[in-house]
Amino acid sequence: MNLMRLTSAGLRPINRGPGLVRGRLLWLVLGLTLTTACQTTTTGGFQASADRAQALEDYIQLAVAYYDANDMAGARRHINNALAIDSRSSGAYNVLALVLQREGDLREADQTFRRAISLDRTNSRVRNNYAAFLFSQMRYSEAFDQLRLVADDVTYEGRGYAFENLGRSALMLDRKPEAEQAFERALQLNGNLYISALELTQLKLEKRDWPGARQAWAQYLTSREFFNVPFTARSLWIGIQVESQFQNTAQVEAYARILSMLFQHSPEYQMLRNLADGN
Repeated sequence: MNLMRLTSAGLRPINRGPGLVRGRLLWLVLGLTLTTACQTTTTGGFQASADRAQALEDYIQLAVAYYDANDMAGARRHINNALAIDSRSSGAYNVLALVLQREGDLREADQTFRRAISLDRTNSRVRNNYAAFLFSQMRYSEAFDQLRLVADDVTYEGRGYAFENLGRSALMLDRKPEAEQAFERALQLNGNLYISALELTQLKLEKRDWPGARQAWAQYLTSREFFNVPFTARSLWIGIQVESQFQNTAQVEAYARILSMLFQHSPEYQMLRNLADGN
């Protein structure tokens, strides 16, 4: 189970075409050129300070763009430029930690994430990325603690995803009541989170809360259709269980056919066979 991939700007869509990345790089380069040009003509005061802050942000965004394009050398170059402007930039260290993680320097990545947090303890984007790192290292308790702080930040734009990932961490720790609460909050903040809806359906089934399971399943189906997410063996089996409780025979049979055709080697298919044999 993997948390959604994160960047220094928080949760972002994963799919980017090369044209989008090149366009973003060009825009950032042009913006940075204009910013640095302003710096050369400003002698001091508030304008100079503002220009330095803008240049810092531009370099960080350039580093993110190169990171997204899988150009770690380019990302490092612009991180160094950012740190030359502000050696205590939490945002710059955040991107550096992501680069180190991707390069496989996990110990250094951990230390760098911690440094980024120590420089700005209110930076929920850094904590969110650090939580994803911790989850990938199976350090679920530490990930849970970081995500709880992120989820409590009412100003964080990715708060719904933070609650979803908090719920997933809670599941790994077998803290199901906390997981259920986290998934409910995630869906309250963002009703399109199909992972939260599916996990909540499973938790409601385990509690024999049939109306709650049906409501969560309906929300999953709506989001799944909107995002064109394919069924998995697990989601089909969950759907079979939900619809069986409400004697929705036609839907049960439809899900069972898909499961039988596409996932004959899955544990869920075997459970379906066992159910049929038992009947």
